[in-house]
Amino acid sequence: MIQEFKVKIEQFEGLERQIRVCLPYDYEEKEESYPVLYMHDGQNLFRDEDASYGVSWGLADFLEKSKTPLIIVGIDCNHEGFQRLNEYGPWENPTVGPELLKIEGVYGGKGEAYIEFLLHTLKPLIDEKYRTKPEETLLAGSSMGGLISTYAMCRYPHVFSRVASLSSAFWFNQKEIESLIRKSDLNGLQTFYMDIGTDEDTSKVDANHYIRSSETVYEVFKKKGIDVRFDIIEGGKHHESAWRERMPEIIHYLMK
Repeated sequence: MIQEFKVKIEQFEGLERQIRVCLPYDYEEKEESYPVLYMHDGQNLFRDEDASYGVSWGLADFLEKSKTPLIIVGIDCNHEGFQRLNEYGPWENPTVGPELLKIEGVYGGKGEAYIEFLLHTLKPLIDEKYRTKPEETLLAGSSMGGLISTYAMCRYPHVFSRVASLSSAFWFNQKEIESLIRKSDLNGLQTFYMDIGTDEDTSKVDANHYIRSSETVYEVFKKKGIDVRFDIIEGGKHHESAWRERMPEIIHYLMK
C-alpha cells in the first residue's frame, strides 16, 4: 500500500515536496511497529508509471511478495533544472557545470539543508503518522543519492546507522567526502553497504571514473578500521533496472 502527500521544506523557502510511503503488506492487520528505510528519488522507487525513465526499483512489489517488515519512505527529487545536483551535493562543485554539463555555474551545496529537512521535519512526521521504530532508521540511495546518504551517515551516525550507497557519485565531492569520513566518529555505525558496477557509463562520467572514485572511498573506510561491505557488480549499469535487481539482497543485509 502506497500513501502519498506533500511536505513543505522550510530549508528551501517552503518549497513543497512529494513524499511516498510504502507500507508492509500486513500493516493494517497488525499492531506492531516497523523500522523505516528513507530513500531519495522517491518517484523511481515503487511503480514504473511514476518513474522518471519508465522503470522503477520495484520496491512496492518487493515488500508485498517478500513480506519484509519494513516501511519505505521515498522523497521525490527536485526535477527543476539541475536542482537534484544541488540538493544531493553536500558541497559546492565549481567544475561540474562547465566541464560536464557545459553550462556555467556552481552546483551542489544544498545537501546539508536537505538532510536537515529529512532529520528534523520528515522523520518526526513519519514517526508520528505511522507505527515506526524511531531508533531503527535506515537510509539508501543511488548515484548522487548514494553521495548524500554517505554524507548523512557521517554527520548523524547515531540516527542513520544502517546505510546503503549504490553506484555512488562520490566524484562530485570526492575530496570533501573523503575528508568527512576521516574525521567522523563512526563507532556507532552498524551496517554500511556500497557498490559500483563495471558498466556504469553515463553520458557525462565513464565507468572507470565511477570505479576509481568508489575504490578510493572504500580505502578511506578501511584505513579508518570501519567494517564496510563493498561489492563490484560485474556488468552493473547506472540504471534503475540494475538497482532493482540487487536492492532486495541489500535490504536484507541492512536489516540482519
